[in-house]
Amino acid sequence: MPLLYSSPGTRPVAVDPPLVLAPMAGITDSTYRLLLRRIGGVGLVTMEFVSSEGLTRGNWRTERLLRWEEEERPLSIQIYGADAERMAIAAARVEAEQVDVCDINMGCPANKVLKGCAGAGLMRDLGRARGIIAACRKALPTTPLTVKFRAGIDEERLNFEELGRICEGEGVSAVALHPRTAKQMYTGRADWSRIARLKEAVRIPVIGNGDVEAPEDVPRMMRETGCDGVMIGRASMKNPWIFRQAADLLAGRPYREATLEERRDLILLHFGLIPVAEGDQPKQVMNKLRTFTGWYTHGVPNGGELRRRIQSLPSPEAFREAVEEFFARRLAEAA
Repeated sequence: MPLLYSSPGTRPVAVDPPLVLAPMAGITDSTYRLLLRRIGGVGLVTMEFVSSEGLTRGNWRTERLLRWEEEERPLSIQIYGADAERMAIAAARVEAEQVDVCDINMGCPANKVLKGCAGAGLMRDLGRARGIIAACRKALPTTPLTVKFRAGIDEERLNFEELGRICEGEGVSAVALHPRTAKQMYTGRADWSRIARLKEAVRIPVIGNGDVEAPEDVPRMMRETGCDGVMIGRASMKNPWIFRQAADLLAGRPYREATLEERRDLILLHFGLIPVAEGDQPKQVMNKLRTFTGWYTHGVPNGGELRRRIQSLPSPEAFREAVEEFFARRLAEAA
């Protein structure tokens, strides 16, 4: 069953399959979102979070984050900030972009975000959180609003159920919960029982997030928690095929691992897309290619050989030659 984001007056958005790409700073740019769309299986992609301060002050770096393509739809833009007025202006900008969903970040545990009372820092002050949600909802007459948050600041201040009820009362279309606390960051294990508790506390759709490391974790999370959809973040970096594989499982089909040819083609496709996104700046292109190739070659026989080699390559052209040569040898060995 597709997941439906809908509130009175807004355009309904079907997330089918009910799998969502988590926003990740420096990762979920337009290039990465397009790659996942072309692989298939992801129901909704989310832009890396956008600062309301930067957006309302015309910061060019922030503006650059808003680049997107029609092929990415359905697409969510996530905004963050601590001031209701600026967040409302940022939400109005999302409305003007005519994307599919606007998301509020109330879950980022990074210290620089917490110190500004944004991200998970808003869970210290649910009155302020409510004001931001209400202001953003008012600024989004046709775009569904969602909110992503954590279990609380720490184990002594678990208030995710209360925040979920606030979201529901203010007309939010769906909520996503990462059930670690802000203090935990990404250590320990995500307590999925909290997702089940949130699902019981609200009537709007609940998206589960946290420790989804393999395709099999998706149907397991849905069975154990009753959540309506699953958000995947870090696991997609090493296995961009995880959405397609999880979608197969949800449809009752066995999934298959990515082939060597698919891994090669993905790296080369990324190679072709990044220069456009980075404005043809070779240094930035090479940095991104090294990073993503490091992830994509995990599990490839002798993948470490390619990862070591690309560290010293001087140009994108040399990178392409190295990738093609490496995979040609691997495919010949496997024949």
